Formats: sequence, C-alpha cells, structure tokens
Amino acid sequence: MRRNAVLFTAISLLSGFGSSAMSLVAGIWILDLTGSTSLAALTGLCVYAPVLGGFWLGGPLDRASRRSLVMAVNLALSAVLLSLLAVRGPGQTWLIFLVSCAYGVSYVLIDAGETALLPSALSPTELGDVNGWRSSAQEGMKVVAPMAGAGLYAWRGGHAVVLLSAAMPVLVATLYAAVRLKRMPSFPPTARPRGLRAGLTVLFAQQATRVTVVLAAVSIAMSGFTTAANYAIVTTDLRLPATFLGVLLSAQGAGSVVGGLVVGRLIARWSPATVGVAGTTLFAVSCLVRCLPWWPGTVAASVIAGIGLPWALVAAVSAVQTHTPTAMLGRVSGTANTVMFGPLALAIPLGAATVHLGDRLTLIAAAAICLASAVGAAHRPMKRRKAERNTAAVSPTGEMTPPLAPQPHADRGRPPQAAALAGTPETTECA
Repeated sequence: MRRNAVLFTAISLLSGFGSSAMSLVAGIWILDLTGSTSLAALTGLCVYAPVLGGFWLGGPLDRASRRSLVMAVNLALSAVLLSLLAVRGPGQTWLIFLVSCAYGVSYVLIDAGETALLPSALSPTELGDVNGWRSSAQEGMKVVAPMAGAGLYAWRGGHAVVLLSAAMPVLVATLYAAVRLKRMPSFPPTARPRGLRAGLTVLFAQQATRVTVVLAAVSIAMSGFTTAANYAIVTTDLRLPATFLGVLLSAQGAGSVVGGLVVGRLIARWSPATVGVAGTTLFAVSCLVRCLPWWPGTVAASVIAGIGLPWALVAAVSAVQTHTPTAMLGRVSGTANTVMFGPLALAIPLGAATVHLGDRLTLIAAAAICLASAVGAAHRPMKRRKAERNTAAVSPTGEMTPPLAPQPHADRGRPPQAAALAGTPETTECA
C-alpha cells in the first residue's frame, strides 16, 4: 500500500503543476490577444462552472471502471490541450475558453474518480494521511507552477506552456496504470440507486459525512465571501500595494502545505468530524486576526487560513471515502464536491457587495458564521453521547435492561438501500 500512497502523491504533484500553470497562462494569453481584462477573467469562470454539475458528472464513475475512466479523462484532456497549438490570433481565443471548460469538467471527474478509487487502493488507516499529502502537493504546486508557467510563457510563448501542460495528463495516466488495486465488492446494476436524489440521500444520511461536508462547505464559501474584504484590508486599511496579495497567497500556500502534512495523523487520532470542526474554527480565527491593523497579523492570518481550509476539506473527503457504500462512491463524491464548492458562486459576489458596508464587518460576519457552524457540529456529538449513556430500556416488570448493541459503524445511519448494497457478496475489482 505504501507504493500506492507514493503514486497518488506523485499524481497530485504532476496534475497540480500542469493545471496551475495553464490556468494562469490562459488568462494572460487572452489578455495579450484581445486586450480585454473581462475576457481574461472569464477563463476562471469556465474552469469553475462545471463543479455545479458534480451531481450528474459523478454518476458514470459508478457504472464503469473507475481507473479506466480517470485515465481516459486525462488522455482526452491532453488531446484537447494540444488544440491550443492552433491559436495564432484573437480569432482563436474560443479555443482557450474551450480548453478552460474542459479543465473544469476534468477537475470534477478526476477529483470524484480519485476519491472513489483511493479506498480500493489504500487501507482505511492510510486514507487520511494520503489525502493530506495530496492536499499539500496540490497547494505546493499552486505556489510554484503559476510562476513557472508565466516565466515559460514570457520566454517561449503560449505554445511551449501548452506542450508542457499536455504532457502532465499523459504522465498521470501512466501512474494510474501502475496503481495496484485490491478486489472490492461489486454491485448489480439493478441495486444501484440512481438520480440526483440518490447522491444527496447517501451523502446526508450519515452524521459523519453530513457534518464534515457542511463544515467544509461553510469554510470554503466564507473564503470566497471574504475575498473582496481581503483586497480592501490590504489596499485601503494597511495602505500596501496590491502586489502584497502575492505575499499573502504564498503565506496561505505555505500553511496549506504544513496543514496537509499533519491532517492525516489528526484524523487517525481523533475523527474527521473533530478535525473538520478544528479547521473551520481556525479559518474563523484567521478572519478575526485579519481585522488587526498590522500587516504581520495579516500574514499570520493567511498562514492560519492555509492550515484550516485543508483540514476542513480533507476531513470531509476522508469521511465520504470511509462512510459511503462502494457502489455509490463516484456519485456521492461528485455530489460532495458540488455541495462544498458550489456555494462559492453565490458567496463571492455577495461578499463583493457586503464589503461596501465595511471590510472588517464582512470578516467578522464570516468568522461568526464559521464559529456557529463549528459549535453546532461539536455540540451534536456531545448530545448524542450523553443520550447514549442515559439510554436504558425498562422491562414491563420494572427491571432495567441494557441498551441494544450498536450496529456496525459502517452501516450506522445508512438508508436501507445503502445497507443492502454493502452486503452484496459478489467480488470484483472496483476500478
């Protein structure tokens, strides 16, 4: 299993480098070709929009070989990237938008596919560590790759970046082929719940996945909600140049690398829900520290946010992998991605409007929402444990009888159809 852990971390490094380099260069390239900052900004929207379709895009992963499908998506992405070699002027900018949309779709499919594939390649005790390492690798590439891509673009032009980025998915597909998968339960097509409601039902049926995914969604949404406030704090309150935002992004990236390296051990020691609460609380603290009229405090807040956000995200992903029936992992993973990242579409413009009421007010509101969510999530398990301690059945004769033995952890809270799926006896390779 250690071999698989190294392979998945290498996959995250390569895919993160290629996508991060190309995502920045795409906007720069369009800006150079058209001179329009609005068109350049639309490349980011093209990459982000497909996450809203995660409910449906994750479905095919439950009906096909997951490894084969993820490999095919990477190879198709490489082929689409090569179409950018035809870009010669403003008339071909539509190709850049097309590739940006292809990146967005591939993100949803590959992320959901990896989430569904990891449990068949790693032991349950390794999932938290490897998810953390993957997060550190991806965040580290977000620091290194944009600078490398921009430098290569300035030196040799957009076509050189295209060739480099197109090579990454091919290497990733090769690494996927080298992963050793264990045999996992298979499930007859008639037994698979289908449709949008199926993914949502399984995702929210269990407290472990429900709590962690909601905490991650709140943290990620508030990170978008405070984007405009962070700009205002730097340029208006601290009177620093806008380029200082680059320092803050690097500080947050460094925090994410550190946070990703330790989150697996924390999940193994405590639980995904506890780590999710800690991550959401840390992000709330970062919002409050950012209100201080002191630039070192702003840098420290970025580091804290960089630690907290990956903790909340990795905790949610680990909970989904651990508590979701194997037959539904693809659909539920795609659904979880939409639930966690979809609210950004509303949070970012809402934060841009709210900042006119005051940048510190926006940050305080975000902190309050995160803290309320963390307290609510932490309070539920305490109430449940207290109820379980006080639960005892009284017989008609007045004698006390012990409470019923708890059901196996894997099936606790599952809907009836999910529990039935978990017991299917056939075996085959999951991917």
